[in-house]
Amino acid sequence: MPVIVLEARDFTSPLFLVRTLEVLTTCTAFSLAASVEYNNTTWNRTFRIFCMFIWCFFFTITLLIHILSIIQFHSLIRVSWKNLTMTVAVLGALMTFSTSVIFSWMLTDHKGELPRPVAAAVASGLTFLAYTSESIVLRTQAHEQRGYMSTMPGLLKIIQLWGGCMIIPLVVEIVHELNNGVAWQLSVSGVSYGVCILMSLITLVVILGDFAGRCLLPFDRFLAGFSLIGVLLYMLATVICFTKILQLNENKKPITKQLVIMETVISSITLLAYTVDLAFSIKLLCDRGRM
Repeated sequence: MPVIVLEARDFTSPLFLVRTLEVLTTCTAFSLAASVEYNNTTWNRTFRIFCMFIWCFFFTITLLIHILSIIQFHSLIRVSWKNLTMTVAVLGALMTFSTSVIFSWMLTDHKGELPRPVAAAVASGLTFLAYTSESIVLRTQAHEQRGYMSTMPGLLKIIQLWGGCMIIPLVVEIVHELNNGVAWQLSVSGVSYGVCILMSLITLVVILGDFAGRCLLPFDRFLAGFSLIGVLLYMLATVICFTKILQLNENKKPITKQLVIMETVISSITLLAYTVDLAFSIKLLCDRGRM
């Protein structure tokens, strides 16, 4: 059992302050958002649930990390702590930025009183700044205190996971809006996104659990294979997205066009992340091949 030794400087460190701000702002955001009455539209309800889930999830996991850091029990957890904290910080920044944009977009269709929704959007924006600050603090630490997720390939894998998470509510709403659309396009896109999300989660579990040495294949080849599959699947999904844009006509509702364009943008960003990640993986394999 570790000995708990707390000093005054522990409560004034940058990490303590930003994590405290993260807990307070996420709690404020979902509390204010939960008290707002929304228009009873399907897309509004889907994205509201998505925003609430993101705020609640990161409030819970950040509070847990904050408590474990204070009582210094994180050494008892069988995970890579430096990779876990970096993953939560960067993914939290990306997801809370996304919820800030989505929630602000939802306000354009809101007919009720605006003070509480606007306050929730501001709290979400502050959460994004807090997670961004934590990411910068963690990246500026000494080299031995940084893990794989602090490197460029690690950050690219977080972006890939972010893209997969953001695609989920968009696909749900696009399927609902394009109920008369081409079924094979929706099916192929859904399968492609699902496989990539699964690969991202497997990669994350292997890295956070320090299971790289137990893989049947060398870890660098394992990552290169996943990156190649991700490039191919997202390339296919992105082509389908542009095809759906060309198939949209003036009779479609504006919300349908906005959803398809958002899917295309996120799919393109994720494809770029997979492509750059594949380039890093190939370079690593070539460098090791010369040794």
